[in-house]
Amino acid sequence: MKSFQCQNCGQLLFFENTQCLNCGYQLGYLPEMAELSALDGGGNGLWQPLATRLSNRQFRLCANYQYDNLCNWLIPADSLETLCQACRLNQTIPNLSDEKNLERWRKLEVAKRRMVYSLLVLGLPVMNKHEDPERGLAFDLLAPSSDPNAEPVLTGHDKGLITINISEADSVVREQTRLEMNEPYRTLLGHFRHEVGHYYWMLLIQDTSWLEPFRKLFGDEREDYAQALERHYQSTPPSNWQAQFVSVYAAAHAWEDWAETWAHYLHITDAIETAQEFGVSVQLQTESEQPTTPITQLYFQPFEHIVDAWLPLTYAINSINRSMGQPDVYPFVLSSKAIEKLSFVHEVIRSNL
Repeated sequence: MKSFQCQNCGQLLFFENTQCLNCGYQLGYLPEMAELSALDGGGNGLWQPLATRLSNRQFRLCANYQYDNLCNWLIPADSLETLCQACRLNQTIPNLSDEKNLERWRKLEVAKRRMVYSLLVLGLPVMNKHEDPERGLAFDLLAPSSDPNAEPVLTGHDKGLITINISEADSVVREQTRLEMNEPYRTLLGHFRHEVGHYYWMLLIQDTSWLEPFRKLFGDEREDYAQALERHYQSTPPSNWQAQFVSVYAAAHAWEDWAETWAHYLHITDAIETAQEFGVSVQLQTESEQPTTPITQLYFQPFEHIVDAWLPLTYAINSINRSMGQPDVYPFVLSSKAIEKLSFVHEVIRSNL
């Protein structure tokens, strides 16, 4: 994630900010520029971003801004759309008459926009189902029913439609689930990154020249998926799973291996970009130098260069967290096989740049 500065006063800004706390300027995010901008104007709902002042283009705030500044993304003034690029991906949102649903939805949208930011930075296609009904992306953000006989809301992916149970936005529920599932890590952003990985498998791997190399590395996705998951949940994990996979769940099926690896790739590249934006570099005492290549250039280089930047960073941030009595930020060990799979994801994405 980039860091941002107010174009009016130079104050440090963060991705979700809607107002500069130093000078009071309204803020809006320009996805086509990956820029958070201070805004002039506001008359008739039209704003002039200071980041584009030379072009004289005007913009409107996403209609979801009305929900207590829920979304800070901008739409060109001449667009017929009322929702921004990220919010147009929503097919269903929860009933907002329930205040708990509104707060949970807010947390989900923060995570979803961070995910969309990464997809756009990586140059990946982000199209909704109105633009492409067959290959577009959509989200159903659903609240579980109070009826005990109703079907449960299961987080998952089906042909470009990603369903998220909004109860995951409740930190207590999410932690209980994490413990029940014996997971070292469970976050809203992680859910979005994992499920969108299934979508991009459909978009980038299925029916392409990447399919056979995928099968050689991840396994055959034609294995019965339901049976594979049942076996995963009813048996103990393979004793050597860490030598082959980024997580225990990745061992369940080739599709889950891909989705987990995809999510980790987004974790890694986003975290490295954030560290670089704040001038953070880690040099191990056992190594004479560390890569300082900007992440935008790392995308065009072999994945080994990203690993060289990532591993020292994880050692440092995990150690800092332990010093504060907190769990590891990145509680995973990347085996050579897991790195090989991450490199495959890197090459697939790089081929689309």
